[in-house]
Amino acid sequence: MSTAPETTMKVLVYSDDANTRAQIRMAIGRRPAADLPRVEFVEIATQPAVVARLDEGDIGVAIVDGEAQPAGGLGVCRQAKDEVYDCPPVLALIARRDDGWLATWSRADAVASLPIDPMALADALAGLMRHRLENRLTTL
Repeated sequence: MSTAPETTMKVLVYSDDANTRAQIRMAIGRRPAADLPRVEFVEIATQPAVVARLDEGDIGVAIVDGEAQPAGGLGVCRQAKDEVYDCPPVLALIARRDDGWLATWSRADAVASLPIDPMALADALAGLMRHRLENRLTTL
């Protein structure tokens, strides 16, 4: 791992609910861990916008709300994993423990629960950010 983190890493936050997006931002803060770059949030409320933004290739990690409507975050995650070159790691937020199998189906890289536990969310995001910094593919 590099000793000097990048200045920022873009973290996409997908939810149709502005309040959920705000809770995610507040829980994570500007930097989820001291050894990581600062987070630059990219908030998105619709499925087509998520796919278009991920195609741009500059997102480091995505966080998806499994309760989003009309396109749930788990379906959006599955689509991204199927269609986006070098898809960033995805952290799925689920409201019910029994939805864990859906998160597996979606190929989410990590799962956190709703309501949001700030420590658990920041820790899960930090792990995915480290993974992305170490395993980023080169651009085609």
